[in-house]
Amino acid sequence: MKTLHKNETSSNPQQHKTREAKALGFSHGKSKKTKSSNWNEIIDVVKSLGLLIAIALLLRASVVEAFKIPSESMKPTLQVGDHILVNKLSYGLRLPFIKETVWQLSKPERGDVVVFTLPDDPNTAEIDESDTNIIKRVLGLPGETIEVRGTSVFINGKLYEDPQAHWLQGGRKDFGPVLVPDDKILLLGDNRDFSKDSRYWRSPFLDISRVKGRAFFIYWSLHHWRRIFHTVS
Repeated sequence: MKTLHKNETSSNPQQHKTREAKALGFSHGKSKKTKSSNWNEIIDVVKSLGLLIAIALLLRASVVEAFKIPSESMKPTLQVGDHILVNKLSYGLRLPFIKETVWQLSKPERGDVVVFTLPDDPNTAEIDESDTNIIKRVLGLPGETIEVRGTSVFINGKLYEDPQAHWLQGGRKDFGPVLVPDDKILLLGDNRDFSKDSRYWRSPFLDISRVKGRAFFIYWSLHHWRRIFHTVS
């Protein structure tokens, strides 16, 4: 036979129901406390996610960013499908949502493979060039006179030995001579006959502050697995 507790023999039905509710954890005060605790947990999770997103954006804008090569303009140095890492601290400090370097530490050197954006062209309203990432090799530096004749590149009137250049059609476009202004650079693609670079732009010179960083590492390659974990030179 089951032994009855005193609260089970209470003669007050309302008191009996209240004690039953408390026993089952349904008290009004506890319910409010549980809801408040749940909201605090949700707020903490949202704050943590916001902090993680902010850190990720800062790292992406200021430290290192991954890019995928979409065209053949830098062959054979970079192949279509190569996934590369770009050092965003190579030349200065950049911040999220700002398209130019806010603090210049150093300047690109000849031979650097860099990622950058062009200023928006007002004549192409349907395209915002400033949102398009481009990768080329630095050739002309401030104060230098650059000229391209056939497959030959001249810097300050002297023939430049161009070990990264590949001319598959014997040089399709002569260019220059032009003088590179201060705080500007001139860039060419390694696949010279199939690269839309300084020779074709509305202005052939790029403001150094628009350089996002220097490409330094191939961490994945879609069709060329032997290229994985190679440096970009």
